[in-house]
Parts: sequence; structure tokens; C-alpha cells
Amino acid sequence: MQAEIRSENKKPETKRKFDVIIIGAGPAGYTASIYTSRAKRDTLIISGVLPGGQLMLTTEVENFPGFAKGILGPELMTAMREQAVRIGTTIIDDEVVNVDFRHKPFKILTYSEEYEADTVIIATGATPRKIGAKGEQEFSARGVSYCATCDGPFFKNQDIVVAGGGDSAMEEAIFLTKFANKVHVIHRKDILRASKVMQDRAFENKKIQFHWNTVIEEIKGNQKVTQITVKDTVANKIETLEVGGLFVAIGHEPNTKLFKGQIDLDDQGYIALKNHTHTNVEGVFAAGDVHDHRYRQAITAAAFGCMAAIDVDKYLSERKA
Repeated sequence: MQAEIRSENKKPETKRKFDVIIIGAGPAGYTASIYTSRAKRDTLIISGVLPGGQLMLTTEVENFPGFAKGILGPELMTAMREQAVRIGTTIIDDEVVNVDFRHKPFKILTYSEEYEADTVIIATGATPRKIGAKGEQEFSARGVSYCATCDGPFFKNQDIVVAGGGDSAMEEAIFLTKFANKVHVIHRKDILRASKVMQDRAFENKKIQFHWNTVIEEIKGNQKVTQITVKDTVANKIETLEVGGLFVAIGHEPNTKLFKGQIDLDDQGYIALKNHTHTNVEGVFAAGDVHDHRYRQAITAAAFGCMAAIDVDKYLSERKA
């Protein structure tokens, strides 16, 4: 898909060279584009396979400032997109298949076209790992969640399940006890991977019940989750838990496969930043969950998008001076 630049007096022409190309269209990418476009930097967003990112798969968002009654995730992303376009950002719904950061201008190849940019902001995010149980996809955002901080308050006075055995799972289980009557932790082994301090905190919490050597077989419900079937792999016993939700906490996969060999990644595959939002390649920046494996919130992704855009504008100004 080619980016068309239109004016009243000229025929549409295909534009392939931009000051800034942003790869990814979640909160980080949209926010970055709003800032770069307002700074009069010619900006292109290549949205990727899921324009709007993970928030397109959520329902109500209560913790994004400015929406007293909450807002649906897709509505929030649509509003951000419309704002970016109104301010002057060009957006194409295409997927990047290759990049070349070895020479300037940088080259970005999509399925449809090759583009060039003086700077690039990578905002491709991260994807939560799935457990692969029957019904997981069907009930995603309808009782199946991958973020306790985002969705925990929706499960007040309910019994819920947390799948996982690492620090993230223990943190989420403990956090969820603020709202839930009971938290079932389902772990496929008989020992946790979490640090000793996190294990101790979880074991001491009377609202948490552990199910060892157990896997989730099926997620059931009507409009939302009502039951989860689990299997004890040692006793070969099936049990049905009457619960209101499932929180999957087995980690995330950063969407960085495309950038291996082009920029530095850490040992988990996240982009390694050298100076605020700068990568090790001069002129290439990153924002959001693609480098942030700690907070993973829409608001922090948007904040990183703002920071990356300011760093880009400063970089371009210094190059021109």
C-alpha cells in the first residue's frame, strides 16, 4: 500500500521518503506520531498486522487518564489514530517484512512498497504468551486476561485463576487478592520458578490456593468465563473450578524478530536502549512494550512514545544545525 500525499491543486503522488517512520500503531506509535507531526516532521506510521495493538483485543479500559467512565480499548485506539491523522500523520495499514538500518536513509520494506526514513521509531510492542487451552482465544477479553493491573478491578468478589509459576505470576496473584475472594494458582510443575521472596509472599497469602502439577484443559462460559477445567498430570485427575476469570502470566514475546542483527537486543529479545529511547544505531529509536518488560501499560507505552518523538526531533534538529 503506497502512501498518497494529496493537495487541492496537485494530483495524488506516491511518497516514499519521510523524516520519521514509526513501525507499529499502538499507544506508543500513535503518541509518537502526534508529537513528531506537531513538530512539523513528515511522519509515516506503518501499522502492522494489528493496528491499535493489544488494546484492540481488550474491552473496557479504566486506568487511562481522561476517561472518567472508562473507554473501550478499540475506541481509545481509534481516537488516537484519528488524532494522529488530523495533526498530519500518514498511516498505512501494511506490514513491515524487512528493514535495513546499515545505511542512511534507512530502508523499510513492506509487502507493498519500500520506504526510506531519516529516523525510525520501533513501536511493535510485545505479545503475551498463550497457554493454548481450548477456549482461550474465544474468551480473550471476556474473562481471559493477560494483565492483572489492567483488568483486576473487574473481578471484585470473584474466584479467579492465575496460570504460571514465575515472579510475574506471583505478583499478579498477590495483586489480584485485593479484589478476588480466592485466587487459584495453576502451575504445571511441583515447584515455582519465582524468587524466594515472591514465593514466600504468595504462600503466606491465605487467599491463594496452589494447584501443583496441573494444567488447564478447557475454558468454558457463556458471555464470559464461568468454569475452568484443570488436570492433575500426576494423579490424572480432572477438576472443574467455578471461577469468573483467568489471568495468564507466563511471559511475553517482544515483537523484535524483524530487527535481529540490525539493532542490539537483550537476552530476552527486548530492544536494548542505550540513552533514553535511543538504540545502538544512531537515528533508530524505540518506544513501548518492545523494550519495556516491566510496566507494560497503555499509559507508559504512550509516555515512551512521547519521549521517543522528542528525542527524534532533537536528533533531526542537531543533524541539520
